[in-house]
Amino acid sequence: MEFGEKLAKLDCTLGHACQFCPQEDTCALDKPHHNTRLIEARLQEIDQIIVVLANKGGVGKSTVSANLAAGLAQDGFRVGVADADIHGPNQSRFFGFAGAKTRTTYNGLQTRGFQTDGIAHSVKVGSLAFMLEDDTTPIVWRDAYKHDFIHHLIGSFDWGSLDYLIVDMPPGTGNELITLCDMLEGSNVSAVLVSTPQAVAQMDSLKAGRFCKERGLPVIGAVENMAGVVCPHCSEEFHLFPEAGLDAALAALEIPRVAAVPLAPEIAMGSDTGAPVVCAHPDSVAATAFGPLISAVAALGRKDFSKAVAATLGDLFQDNLADRELNAALADLPEGAELGEEIAALLGQEAGRLRSASDGESRA
Repeated sequence: MEFGEKLAKLDCTLGHACQFCPQEDTCALDKPHHNTRLIEARLQEIDQIIVVLANKGGVGKSTVSANLAAGLAQDGFRVGVADADIHGPNQSRFFGFAGAKTRTTYNGLQTRGFQTDGIAHSVKVGSLAFMLEDDTTPIVWRDAYKHDFIHHLIGSFDWGSLDYLIVDMPPGTGNELITLCDMLEGSNVSAVLVSTPQAVAQMDSLKAGRFCKERGLPVIGAVENMAGVVCPHCSEEFHLFPEAGLDAALAALEIPRVAAVPLAPEIAMGSDTGAPVVCAHPDSVAATAFGPLISAVAALGRKDFSKAVAATLGDLFQDNLADRELNAALADLPEGAELGEEIAALLGQEAGRLRSASDGESRA
């Protein structure tokens, strides 16, 4: 079923906001209703939303977002990357789509699909860069335009069904982040914090951690980017930045450090050439460093999947126990009542086991 068909109860079945429609000036339908329901319908197709943020610019949010998305795709998940960095939309280049454009279709704005060896489902990329004349075009917008674009990013791009949507946020805790959090109320949303080791970066980046705590936004953990350098000659590791107590600062916010990513030339080369390092150099030190982050985020999807399976099988067991044909067949057997009780007990035990396993995963 195409996305527009899922919106058949709306005044309009197009899979994009009214601003992209040539009929907008003459259309007499309920535009606010359509735009609101459009976002709701998109979010119903997305299981987990991961917001990658920091109050500081230049700490590597886009790099972390791209490699997290590619790593999850390598694990078999259906992944999208929403580039919310309005003034510096880089995800088009990170995935090899620099200069690419988008088209408005019946199902919404086209995403671009990144595909490489080891990925079953292409990574869907949506970015403002696809709407610009070229990569040097500056975006000079007031907050009202930013507010609208964040809604378009989630509601108008054709994301389809996703296990994860990774949102690459701009620096700061301003309009874009507030708009996104308001829009995602009630969805499965978690955050990943990014910082570099030096004190000035921590001072700014950890403000995003405070924002999450005050907003009630769960934080999966923090990534320390540019954590060190491996010498290409002797393979010894050394640090460019002095230790500024990042672990202690994170502990004060009850945020674990889940990954430490080194400063490595292959990461920069991958970003420039459109091949995330986890794909281009999967055995490198840099790619391996992203592993704990990818595993921590993947655990969210597996946990919810286990819960869904346990709930579904529990309902199925109850439906089977109430099945008329089953009860009629058991009634015809000499020991039908006793056998029915045994089946009920076994199914009950299995449902309990599944619930316990799911709860154990949640606590872990």
